[in-house]
Amino acid sequence: METTLNARSSLADWLALRETLAIETRLFIDGAYRESANGQRFDCISPIDSRKLCEVAYAGAADVDAAVAAARRAFDTGVWADRNPRERKAVLLRFAAALRAHQDELALLETLDAGKPIADTTTVDIPGAAYCLEWFAEAIDKTGGEVAAADHHLLGLVTREPVGVVSAIVPWNFPLLMAAWKFAPALAAGNSVVLKPSEKSPLSAVRVAQLAHEAGIPAGVFNVVPGDGETGKRLALHQDVDCVAFTGSTGVGKQIMQYAAQSNLKRVWLELGGKSPNIVLPDCADLDRAARTAASAIFYNMGEMCTAGSRLLVHRSIRERFMAKLLEAARAWQPGNPLDPATTMGAIIDRAQQERVLALIGSGRVEATLLTGGKTAREETGGFYIEPTIFETTPASRIAREEIFGPVLAVMTFDTLDEAIRMANDSEYGLAAAVWTADLATAHDVSRRLRAGTVWVNCYDEGGDMNFPFGGYRQSGNGRDKSLHALEKYTELKSTLLRLR
Repeated sequence: METTLNARSSLADWLALRETLAIETRLFIDGAYRESANGQRFDCISPIDSRKLCEVAYAGAADVDAAVAAARRAFDTGVWADRNPRERKAVLLRFAAALRAHQDELALLETLDAGKPIADTTTVDIPGAAYCLEWFAEAIDKTGGEVAAADHHLLGLVTREPVGVVSAIVPWNFPLLMAAWKFAPALAAGNSVVLKPSEKSPLSAVRVAQLAHEAGIPAGVFNVVPGDGETGKRLALHQDVDCVAFTGSTGVGKQIMQYAAQSNLKRVWLELGGKSPNIVLPDCADLDRAARTAASAIFYNMGEMCTAGSRLLVHRSIRERFMAKLLEAARAWQPGNPLDPATTMGAIIDRAQQERVLALIGSGRVEATLLTGGKTAREETGGFYIEPTIFETTPASRIAREEIFGPVLAVMTFDTLDEAIRMANDSEYGLAAAVWTADLATAHDVSRRLRAGTVWVNCYDEGGDMNFPFGGYRQSGNGRDKSLHALEKYTELKSTLLRLR
């Protein structure tokens, strides 16, 4: 299904496309779609209205083995790994072009599957995945090794080689974009990939497997195996997987590290949870923009973001003015129909996640002060929606410490800069942070003292370009997605010394 970019601008347009959408539901292994070995399937339910979209093939043990074996054969034959970087570049650029050509189809799949607003999937998720492929494609014929200093009778070379079979295990909040952050650099480096999308949002990954094959990625180099945690566990324990790249919860990330140690000590790269602080200092030059951005930082994508600005730290001297502006800004984030291009906030991924968020809101009602929201919305649709919710609380409260992964903001007040830094760093996480100030020296000082992988100054969640590495400190994980640092993750470093005489 090829579509014209941005051709659909109304709810009626997307509803009409939904009725003609053909959904692929099979595994993709060794260059072809196939049913699971035991015929097992699982229901794919849309969070928009609880509609059953389809039944997706479940990758069991035999399917995981088949996918890994196909990836290993492809790698060992060198059909992709040994290809000239310029040739890999051309194939990946065709793959990216296919994503752009099928943008409406892929965006609709993700909106139906994950409840994301169609305005976001068409402007952020799918174009972002295509750009990620383009960026790494353009990089691979422009990076090289080193000639190391050595004794005169030796020639010392330092080179990078693909690590082998890479398993990418990705979450449901940005299904294709997070997948691209893994498979684009892994493929660019010459690896074979086994991608396991979340069982909550597998449809776009299943579809792009065929697009990859049609673009020229050889059979076995790119495989997609939908399934649940057991499928991911089998990949993490597999003796013939060389590397696991995972994005998800900190708890599951710890389990994957254990599985790697129990099996073959495979490389493990983890992008995990966050409880990111957003600090507003009294010299902030534009409180209106800071308030609008603070609302966006927590309510965008329904708060289902590891970098969500879920802890807002406001100086006491500006608290009253800022909170009035924040509550006004929150009104722009009311849940709507995700298929309506005017909607800014869609549905929570499923009932279980909705109930978890509501349980934490219940905890907040006991230990904090509810300022707005706190209830379900659009119940008549049968979908899973929650109002934008803001609490005023203390750093010790549960909602100020746990990652909620929903549209729930914990606001806290501070009196001094040192107190704000202590509050910001008082977390097991360290993924992202932000500070609002008009003073350049303060901005530099605070950025240096915040223990986070990304720090924004006078903005939030900007700099989406692939040039910037993305990842966290502490229990937010290790390694980095994006940038040339991500390309390095999927290679082995080799030293070669040639005796000349």
